[in-house]
Amino acid sequence: MRDLTAGPVSDPEFARLMDRLGGFEPAPRVAVGVSGGGDSVALALLLHRWTAGQGGSVLALTIDHGLRPESGEEAVAVGRSMAVLGLPHRILRWTGDKPAGGIQAAARAARHRLLAQSCAEEGILHLALAHHRDDQAETLLLRLARGSGIDGLAGMAAIRAEGAVRIIRPLLDWTHDRLLATCIAAGAGWVEDPSNHNPRYARARLRAARSLLEAEGLDALRLAETARRAGRARAALETATTTLLAEAASLYPEGWIRLASAPLLAAPEEIALRGLTRCLAVVGGGGHPARDEAVERLHGELAAGLEHGRTLAGCRVLRRKGAVLIAREPEAAAEQRDALPGERVRWDRRFVVTPSVARESPVTIARLGAPGWGVLTASQPDVTELDLHPAVRESLPGLWLEGRLEAVPSLGFDANGHIPMDVATFSPVLPLGRQAFPVVSRRDDII
Repeated sequence: MRDLTAGPVSDPEFARLMDRLGGFEPAPRVAVGVSGGGDSVALALLLHRWTAGQGGSVLALTIDHGLRPESGEEAVAVGRSMAVLGLPHRILRWTGDKPAGGIQAAARAARHRLLAQSCAEEGILHLALAHHRDDQAETLLLRLARGSGIDGLAGMAAIRAEGAVRIIRPLLDWTHDRLLATCIAAGAGWVEDPSNHNPRYARARLRAARSLLEAEGLDALRLAETARRAGRARAALETATTTLLAEAASLYPEGWIRLASAPLLAAPEEIALRGLTRCLAVVGGGGHPARDEAVERLHGELAAGLEHGRTLAGCRVLRRKGAVLIAREPEAAAEQRDALPGERVRWDRRFVVTPSVARESPVTIARLGAPGWGVLTASQPDVTELDLHPAVRESLPGLWLEGRLEAVPSLGFDANGHIPMDVATFSPVLPLGRQAFPVVSRRDDII
């Protein structure tokens, strides 16, 4: 039931919240995802007024998922409503084949990709999303139902870095009703998404049970506070994990990690497990996250000496020279990407590869493999002095042309004997020393 007594979010309230988030440049430019619903329209309104006061600007972005025949017209209608509010607007379309199952998860991933891509094209550093307190409460319940631990129960972060774009969620403290009141006060209309009430979806079923949950004390405020406390615990655990990895882990430009055994095994088990999980995600590209029980088994085997190597999360894990080596599993580095001269390409979610502009034709980026290593050593025997484990060297990106190895930029090899100008930089999607989960506190700061 809608709370008709809820007042609108005032500009001073919103300004205080944005001050708490911090990290904005002078005259900030902010993109905002606008579906046309009351939450996103309210956020666009509030951001428009806030950025205007800072000498900045807002760009409204709407995704046309193409899942319903009328979605295109709806996106155009959102653009008209944004024009009334004085906001520039772009429509981003999700094209191509759509999956038969897991459509909501696929649509969410496509939405984030398209929004981040548009921000990068526009040179915008901040992407604002309209998730609010009620969304946070639903997220907590859904994750609780799936048996999530501390990380999942921390809910959605108010700030999250994603590549070159910083995602912010300024509305997590406010309810859906207050956001609708904000639209009403400004005379701005919105549209209701029918999927919000479709019982096929778990969130819609939770909304239908809202009154029952509130009667048992599980209202949005209580759940949001639970998420905040879990976020505080998650931040502490992630900070401890980063401290452990700073001591124990060495990251090499060929895309592998050396872990010192003593600090890893001396650490509290939870921190050691988190450290191992993070290393596997960095080296393996993060495409196939390791299950908790598999990482627990690996930790036990390391404590027992790890007599035989293990394959896990697209990685090879083995003992080598008194330490733990984590390398990419060569067979898992199966991606092949064609690249034009001078084109910057991300390969295997680990390397950024740029073939030289001096090349006369496109090349294919694919793993070096054992055959490529044989070609390389025959031409450049001294490369064996690098003492790279086979899993490391065979999972390096090679540049191929019509089945012939042209270059291995990571090792400075060029088959034609030219001064190598190709570039391959180990730049994993998930960094090893990432920021701890940010928690916006009520003391006007971030912990």
